[in-house]
Amino acid sequence: MALIDQRDPEVRMSRLADAGSLTLITPRDKSGMLAATAKIGGNAVIIFASDATIQGGALGPEGARVIVEAYNAALAARIPIIGIWHSGGARLRDGVLSLNAFGEVFQSIITASGKIPQLSLILGPTAGGGAYGPALTDVVVLAPEGRIFVTGPDVVKSVTGENIDMAKLGGPDAHRRNSGVAHVIAHTEDEAFEEIRNLTTLFADQGEITLPLPDMDLSPLVPPASKRTYDVHPLVNALLDADREQLELLPMWAANITTTLGRIGGRTVGVVASNPAHLGAALDSSAAEKAARFVRTCDSFGIPLLVVVDVPGFLPGAGQEWEGAVRRGAKLLHAFGEAVVPRITLITRKAYGGAYVAMNSRSLGATKVFAWPDAEVSVMGAVAAVRVLHRRLLADLPEEQREMMELELAAEHDQISGGVERAVEIGVVDEIIDPAKTRQVIARAIKTAPQHRGIHSNIPL
Repeated sequence: MALIDQRDPEVRMSRLADAGSLTLITPRDKSGMLAATAKIGGNAVIIFASDATIQGGALGPEGARVIVEAYNAALAARIPIIGIWHSGGARLRDGVLSLNAFGEVFQSIITASGKIPQLSLILGPTAGGGAYGPALTDVVVLAPEGRIFVTGPDVVKSVTGENIDMAKLGGPDAHRRNSGVAHVIAHTEDEAFEEIRNLTTLFADQGEITLPLPDMDLSPLVPPASKRTYDVHPLVNALLDADREQLELLPMWAANITTTLGRIGGRTVGVVASNPAHLGAALDSSAAEKAARFVRTCDSFGIPLLVVVDVPGFLPGAGQEWEGAVRRGAKLLHAFGEAVVPRITLITRKAYGGAYVAMNSRSLGATKVFAWPDAEVSVMGAVAAVRVLHRRLLADLPEEQREMMELELAAEHDQISGGVERAVEIGVVDEIIDPAKTRQVIARAIKTAPQHRGIHSNIPL
């Protein structure tokens, strides 16, 4: 009895689909692609897969037609589409016909952008056009043997002289921290399939919030001292339903901000959270870009947003300016300002300066802004502020008196500027809430808000 080749596209699609739900919609042939209807978690989907047993999954005009047909079917039914990629890129023998074929695939992906969820699963080497196809989709999951690169090691060596293998060039370690291309990097192939199933359910079966939610004191998860670092993940986990699907995207790229899909009260939500464990949670250009893409993804598919804020400002420095901090930070401002889904902001400790505005402030149209009792809302920290406002006075003092005077002036500055109480008074914070009631307050705010969905594509920023 012949062994089943696990690279076979029908085998791979069957691993992803609910048992017995897979029905082919294109014939098995030499095109290098196969497409099917299926169900995942009971949700109707379209799946297409590279046939890596034929020319390493390289794509020509016939294979492109399979993908275009799959996209047309998914758009007509308004259901998610999942691509399983293992492709060496364009078929060289087809020449410019293959290049044109990839262009037609890209156009189908772009046409569907923001209209239906598009998920990509990378199981093997995926090069050239085969890399750009997944990069145009909403979420990319990379399996351990997956590789994503524009040009392979041989071409790299011939052009640049650099000697590098496929794993170092485009494997999980290459994409984990450096590129921002792969949103989820799985430890095993089985885990990669499971993460795609979870993502499909979060997008396709968003559910509704069921109230009330039990009280849970979240304050111990955040140190009271504003400069003390901590990992925000336990707080995000506690805000989300513990017994439901939950998946962080791009966890190690721009780790000073986290972007997580999960559920609150049974309803799919997207959480954007400052993470003081990295760069003190200061916003930099990469974090702004990462969060902006996530916000637009959620808005495209009607997924409400929860923004957890503990941010000291934008990261200063020449390097940041030269990397486009202004241009890339503007993406985050635009993403929040454009979004029409319910957007709830929770300020846990501090929200300073321009980063306060960028993290879903009232001025950008936040649905509700809540703050914990000891939160600070200010242009900058009180001590930093008095060092600017009273620099001459402080400079004239003996060093042993300077620190005491700074603290006295900072306390006076807090009273004058008003902090979070002043923010409530002028209406930029809606309410100071008990940390133990946080989940209940957020869930109610999302549930009672008008439920809208953005009308725009989901360009890979």
